[in-house]
Order: sequence, then structure tokens, then C-alpha cells
Amino acid sequence: MTDTPNTPETEAAATPAATGDTPPDRLSINQRSPFFQQDLLERGIGIRFKDKVRHDVEEYCISEGWIRVALGKKVDRNGNPLTLKLVGPVEAWFERPATSDTDEG
Repeated sequence: MTDTPNTPETEAAATPAATGDTPPDRLSINQRSPFFQQDLLERGIGIRFKDKVRHDVEEYCISEGWIRVALGKKVDRNGNPLTLKLVGPVEAWFERPATSDTDEG
């Protein structure tokens, strides 16, 4: 890997690069979805949508530029939350670094 100097402008945008990995292009919190990955969700995923940090995202896709958010407390007949698809620029990052097997200390 090459080391690039972090300037104040790029340091905030390069938060995922600081951990050495980036979140997947598409991720869902629904266990029945093919895009569900428990180990990645346990690390915490931060989502910025249209320059605002969102904490209510059910699913996202960076390449297609959309997120799905729950529509209040409304549910369908199977008990799944009704979602609304919002289109716009999406950024994702890990909130916690990957756990390593080595301890420093």
C-alpha cells in the first residue's frame, strides 16, 4: 500500500481508508436479504446521505445512489417494516475497526 499524506480536507473523507478497508457497495439489516452480513453490521456502519448522517437506514447501495428507510412504525402483513427508497449521493464507512488477533501492550 502507498501512504498518502492526509490533509484536513481529505482526512474527514478518508475515514474508511484509515482502517484499511471499505464497506461493501450494498448492505442490508434485513436477515432475509442476500445483502445481509452480520459480521460487518457488528462493526457499525455510518451512512451519509445528501450531506447528512443518517441513523435510520435499513439498506443502502452506493453505486446506484439510494438508501431505504423505515416509513414510521408501519409494517406489512408479515410484520416487516414498510420502507421508502430515497435517491441521492451515499457515503458509507465503518464506525469501528476490524478486530485483530494480536494484542498490543
